[in-house]
Amino acid sequence: MAAILVTGSNGQLGNEIKVLAEAYPQYNFIYTDIDDLNITDYQQIDHFFTIHNIQYVINCAAYTAVDKAEQETDLARYINANAVKYLSQIAKKYHAYMIHISTDYVFDGKNYKPYTENDPICPTSAYGKTKAEGENELKIHAEKGIIIRTSWLYSSFGHNFVKTILKYGKERGNLNVVFDQIGSPTYARDLAKVVLEIIPQLANQNTIETYHFSNEGVSSWYDFAKVIVELKNIECDIHPIRTEDYPLPAPRPHYSVLDKAKIKKDFNIEIPYWKDSLKRCLELIKD
Repeated sequence: MAAILVTGSNGQLGNEIKVLAEAYPQYNFIYTDIDDLNITDYQQIDHFFTIHNIQYVINCAAYTAVDKAEQETDLARYINANAVKYLSQIAKKYHAYMIHISTDYVFDGKNYKPYTENDPICPTSAYGKTKAEGENELKIHAEKGIIIRTSWLYSSFGHNFVKTILKYGKERGNLNVVFDQIGSPTYARDLAKVVLEIIPQLANQNTIETYHFSNEGVSSWYDFAKVIVELKNIECDIHPIRTEDYPLPAPRPHYSVLDKAKIKKDFNIEIPYWKDSLKRCLELIKD
């Protein structure tokens, strides 16, 4: 039975993998978070691999506090880059396969068409830069693996945009949301499903590939918020504002739509439309 290490398992994606893992009894899932395994400690990771005979790593762990990363850049780098280096080095040592989750923030958001995996990266925030460094560390040190970039991740687990809109929509009745940032919302359960579906297809691959995954369709944060309150029948007026009217420490990509043609072709998957996935997620979030 192949052992799969899932790091950052208490986050959105890690929790969604736990939900779906029951349908994959052929794998032994080993879930860890910071209290179980410090992925910034090379020796600790090495010892963990030895004990558990790890064959796959799904690295969901990340420093994702985008604005705090502007001040805590070293900490973000430890988790988003250094840890990926150590995991990749040790995965190579034990011939394990790396599956690493990255982000649309590696792009500057100045494109006018969906980003492909071959487009040059140009992160503008500390978070984006450290995630880009993590991608590079994997490419340098891993023997075999994939990088999956995703965007606007949400779930019924953890803290995310959907839950924020639900909370403040009920409390305030009026919200201002930026309309000039465009992307694709991604239900973490859909991403988890794809990760688990493609693992059997990775057994004979000895390369490092980059893929993009988000739900189908395009939205602004304003449109996303409007649909959230409408689907939950919340009496709340959503007002569109520009990014400059809601200044934050870290710059956001204005356009971060991802082209998913490569992952659909290579793994023969179908990707749900974002509104359909949002409906499924909202059914799990209790009022």
